[in-house]
Amino acid sequence: MLAELNTANLDQLKAMLLSAEELKLAASLLYQSYHDDPLFMEIFRADKPDYEQRLRAAIREELSTFWQANQPIIGLFNAEQLLGVACVITPDSGIGASRLWHWRLKMLLTAGYVSTKQLLDKEQKIHAAMPAQRYHMLAFIAVAPKHQHLGLGHYLIHAVDSIVDKDEHSAGIGVFVTLEKYHAFFADDLYQPVTKLTFNTVGGTLMFRQRQQLTV
Repeated sequence: MLAELNTANLDQLKAMLLSAEELKLAASLLYQSYHDDPLFMEIFRADKPDYEQRLRAAIREELSTFWQANQPIIGLFNAEQLLGVACVITPDSGIGASRLWHWRLKMLLTAGYVSTKQLLDKEQKIHAAMPAQRYHMLAFIAVAPKHQHLGLGHYLIHAVDSIVDKDEHSAGIGVFVTLEKYHAFFADDLYQPVTKLTFNTVGGTLMFRQRQQLTV
């Protein structure tokens, strides 16, 4: 499939909100993409034999929570093939540092106490460092590993921008970047570094993109 996807047919790409039936595909794509992410490896304890099981469970639970809270889960498609996913948390989602009680319970049962506590601590620390009170948050963004380096991430991030820029009650959108190689990607989309944050042994940069005024 990779050979079929090139600059000649990128105009066939479409970004759209996922249906409930597509959440399993999204969970699989996110698992592949975040398996080696330093922060997830720290939170879900990659040194333990059940790391992959807990990571899968946590991603499934996150997507389920986003879906039930009517949060945007954007899929990037080439025909029927899912190539990328982006998950956005809106300002009034009820999802955030406090988290819904049923999310806490399910996450405790699937990921364990330590991982759940670290995940909540991460969100609280990020929220405290944000340069705005009402904002969107980019929880996940990923392109299928075999389709990377084709510019597909820019299609996804522009779809995210369209959601944020239309919301007059949002100051913008934040993202926590743990890998240096992705700084330039977000900087190209007008994200600015806010501050450095450290979670246990993993450091990263909190970045923020102000909502752009749409011209008529």
